[in-house]
Amino acid sequence: MHTLICGSLAFDTIMVFQDQFKNHILPDKIHKLSVAFYVPEMRREFGGTAGNIAYNLQLLEGKPLIMATVGEDFGNYTSWLNKNKLNTSHIKQIDGSFTAQAFITTDIDDNQITAFHPGAMVESHQNSVKDVKDVSLAIIAPDGRDGMFAHAKECFEAGIPFMFDPGQGLPMFDGKDLLYFIEMATYLAVNDYEAQVLQDKTGLSLDALAQKVKALIVTLGSGGSHIYADGQRFEIPCVMAEKVVDPTGCGDAYRAGLLYGIANGWDWVTCGRLASTMGAIKIASRGGQNHSPTRVEIENVYAQALISEVSAEQVALQEKLTASQLN
Repeated sequence: MHTLICGSLAFDTIMVFQDQFKNHILPDKIHKLSVAFYVPEMRREFGGTAGNIAYNLQLLEGKPLIMATVGEDFGNYTSWLNKNKLNTSHIKQIDGSFTAQAFITTDIDDNQITAFHPGAMVESHQNSVKDVKDVSLAIIAPDGRDGMFAHAKECFEAGIPFMFDPGQGLPMFDGKDLLYFIEMATYLAVNDYEAQVLQDKTGLSLDALAQKVKALIVTLGSGGSHIYADGQRFEIPCVMAEKVVDPTGCGDAYRAGLLYGIANGWDWVTCGRLASTMGAIKIASRGGQNHSPTRVEIENVYAQALISEVSAEQVALQEKLTASQLN
């Protein structure tokens, strides 16, 4: 059975600002903001939420099925997907449109400023979940507004459990809209900033939101992540990355790990550990789809992270025991 990935396919133009944004944005002048960042480093990558999640799920030897709309300029992205053996049968080209484009500027602290042109993504409602077979799990990731509503409703009516990941699409929805999605969703995934926006818009606490879904996942960057499920809050530590190069697509890699674990019936701690492992692997490479570990290499990183976690717990316990003896 496949995992349906409903979301955007986009070209990411990524620029690196060799300074901190905060040094060039004056807090008392944001009402008339006019800034320019000199970015000598620039590259174009394959991206979009659906593309990144599916790519990472494919690395895990899962069964991703992408559903998205693209423009007439999509040709070389199609070749990339085919090269990586990703199913393109539910990717629809919209004539007269560009593929969605993200223009991302990252500073030396990994803060990001993004400008996004949706292009063909706004026509995502032209695809229908009803046309897809052999799907046991789905994710509704940032996409065209109408498409997100339609695909969530179609998944719900078809009895397909899905993860709602509003992400950068949050500004498109008010509190009523968000609750509409959450009431149908089985899982809800956000980062810590999005979690606060979600609470502000819905008027509900994280605990209250968690009660509406089977699991609420909140990622905290280098602080790891929290998974609210089964009446508990599971604290998932961050996996140490080999090196920190580019955060673009880390959240999508994390979600691929979650989806793989859910599809295979794993417990929440194991799902979270795999998700963190995928995020750590991704952050060591530029762009959202340039890392290419084998399944065995992913397993090795996961195992080493688990060993390190257990060792850290043992050290902490020993220090606690030693302190109590000294007292």
